[in-house]
Amino acid sequence: MKNILKNFLIFFLILAIVSTILGFFSSRNDSTEEVSIAKVVQQVKDEQVKSITVNGNELLVTLDDDTQEKSKKELNQSLTDLLQNYEVPAEKIAAVDIVIGEDSDSNMFLTTILPFLIPGLFIIGLIWFMMRQVQGVNNRAMTFGQSGAKLADDKRKKVSFKDVAGAYEAKEDLTEIVEFLKHPQKFIAMGARIPKGVLLLGAPGTGKTLLARAVSGEAKVPFFHISGSEFVEMFVGVGASRVRDLFKKAKKASPCIIFVDEIDAVGRQRGAGLGGSHDEREQTLNQILVEMDGFDNQTNVIVLAATNRPDVLDPALLRPGRFDRQVVIDMPDIKDRLAILKIHAQKKPLEKDVDLQIVAQRTPGFSGADLANLLNEAAILAARENKKTIDNKTVLDSIERVLLGRERKSHILSDKEKKITAYHEAGHALVAHLLPNADPVHKVSIISRGRAAGYTINLPKEDKKMQGYSDFIDNMAVLLGGYAAEKTFFGEITTGASNDLQKVTNIARRMATQYGMNEKLGPRTFGKKEEMVFLGKEIHEQKDYSEKTAETIDEQMSIYVKNALDTATKTIADNKDKMEKIVAELIEKETIEKATFEKLLA
Repeated sequence: MKNILKNFLIFFLILAIVSTILGFFSSRNDSTEEVSIAKVVQQVKDEQVKSITVNGNELLVTLDDDTQEKSKKELNQSLTDLLQNYEVPAEKIAAVDIVIGEDSDSNMFLTTILPFLIPGLFIIGLIWFMMRQVQGVNNRAMTFGQSGAKLADDKRKKVSFKDVAGAYEAKEDLTEIVEFLKHPQKFIAMGARIPKGVLLLGAPGTGKTLLARAVSGEAKVPFFHISGSEFVEMFVGVGASRVRDLFKKAKKASPCIIFVDEIDAVGRQRGAGLGGSHDEREQTLNQILVEMDGFDNQTNVIVLAATNRPDVLDPALLRPGRFDRQVVIDMPDIKDRLAILKIHAQKKPLEKDVDLQIVAQRTPGFSGADLANLLNEAAILAARENKKTIDNKTVLDSIERVLLGRERKSHILSDKEKKITAYHEAGHALVAHLLPNADPVHKVSIISRGRAAGYTINLPKEDKKMQGYSDFIDNMAVLLGGYAAEKTFFGEITTGASNDLQKVTNIARRMATQYGMNEKLGPRTFGKKEEMVFLGKEIHEQKDYSEKTAETIDEQMSIYVKNALDTATKTIADNKDKMEKIVAELIEKETIEKATFEKLLA
């Protein structure tokens, strides 16, 4: 409706401008005085006329003083006969320059018909355009059930497997898919069957969509991409209709690839909801199941899907014949992180002192998206400081900014709060340095970042795939190091340890209920989490143990926490002199790097 009103105003404005221009020319033509034919005859007799231009029945009279007049005569009578009938002498008629002009039909068209014709044409054009607009709305209503899948654009810059660092096994699996589409006879000769679907599984930011773009760049076949949320609408049956339309387009373009991003939006387990939109989602899922492995299953259409929630997908979607292959994309290790950093650093002016190996060591647990964001933050920080290049300090600062947030320079601690924070962070750092299974200290600071008044960065020497009982116990002691330091040196606890206590409680609960690390409880798990989808998302834990066992779990958790606290308290009490050194250095310089810290406690 807004577009129709806008177009109507534009047409009205153009019509007003054209009418103004035509009126201007008409007023110019009407400026000549119109006189009677008798007056013209008398002027000829008085020898006041220089020339007369005849246009049909109109006369344009030019006098000796170059003024002009208009007059009219009979249409079928010549000017000479008219003058002779008025008894004008022949010699005076000859003295007047009589010019026969063009036919007045064209003149009449311009002055009479055209001013009415142009507005009429504009009105007709406006009505036609409005009908087209209404017809377009009707067409969109008729195409409501068509899929919004987009065909990959050949003109944009292609992403290949070379642009994706790490994920070697995932790339190998996807390379087989691309090779099958390029050279199918090689596989068919061995009796191999093309996979119907490939499901990319991995945490957020690990590069699932990037791998799909790489498949699009490598495969020389049509590549349709759509999001799982684009299938489901508030109207029942629309999602299933869009699925049918998508596969219909894909079958016409086969062999081809369909990529469905965030398939968990439509592929959740059936029966989890009650009525409404969940029935619509289930109908959409049923249609996907039929299209992927129904009666008509001879088409060369491969479905590539990505999700970070494989636990909520329907089992029928994951069986062979639908998603034949599940490709797991892990978080990058230090080697992969270095390769990812090199790719994202290609177009950034890094100084020679920037060691990406150190950056990779300091970023365990970072995904590919996190690493890209890290270097982007470094570039933003360097540009804000009007630097021409990105130095090593800027890159390291961006790591802390991504982990903890930006420095809160306006958040100035009082002397008492600064001292408490120094002892708190020194407690974390000292316990981490002295316990054998704790991660080494890389940096200690009492500068506020994000919501933290201070922070201690502990990074492992190498990437860990598994953690043992001793690792958990020592890590819990490190987390309670700040709590123990406050209690030892000040005799009371502040709110600064609240986040540490949450982490310790979480570790203790997982050790007791998930990892089977408690001899009294035995090698089993306690509690089963289920996802209930009703008026939103709700995580419900099914209690599969008795109240007596719940008491035992609480007791064992308290034992874990108490042992960790005793370890942290004893470590700090036995090394008060080292604590004082760390605190003094922190109060003076506010930040201690790894080399300085190790030298301080050598």
